[in-house]
Amino acid sequence: MVKSQKPTQPAAKPAVQGSAVRILGIDPGLRHTGWGVIEVKGNELNFVADGVVDTDPKLSLAERLKSIFEGVQSVVATYVPDECGIEESFVNKNPVSTLKLGHARAAVMLAPATAGIPVFEYKPNLVKKSVVGAGHADKNQVGVMIRMLLPESRSTSTDAADALAVAICHAHHRATAWNMPAQRTLL
Repeated sequence: MVKSQKPTQPAAKPAVQGSAVRILGIDPGLRHTGWGVIEVKGNELNFVADGVVDTDPKLSLAERLKSIFEGVQSVVATYVPDECGIEESFVNKNPVSTLKLGHARAAVMLAPATAGIPVFEYKPNLVKKSVVGAGHADKNQVGVMIRMLLPESRSTSTDAADALAVAICHAHHRATAWNMPAQRTLL
């Protein structure tokens, strides 16, 4: 189930260089996958929409992954992003949890990739540093900065706020990211 907050009508992809670039940011999770869409033109950031793809923990892993994939696919079809940034996962102490999160990340990455949208990965510390100025900021600090940078966003979900942070991080680092190897991961 995709929950959306303050959606706007999707715009066509920019055809002229120097136009606004629409960026989808994703904070992957097996239970809650946050997503946020912004438009960037020069140094200007504009909020488009955000939300969460929730899965039912009673479903099988395959059904939950399908739900995540279809939810993100729906977001891609609705908001037509030009580029996508996704937060890398950190290694948990529990290897089973890490593996399941890896599955969720794969489902999330596949949705924009199948639509021909380039996907860039960012480490959590770089996302936080890009938005808050400190790589070890907590979720509350990220949420406060998102509300300051994107005042139109009224998201109450930390997952959606984290996804918007990923989108902002990509906006700040996209020129460098395009020059990275095929892996497209920034440290």
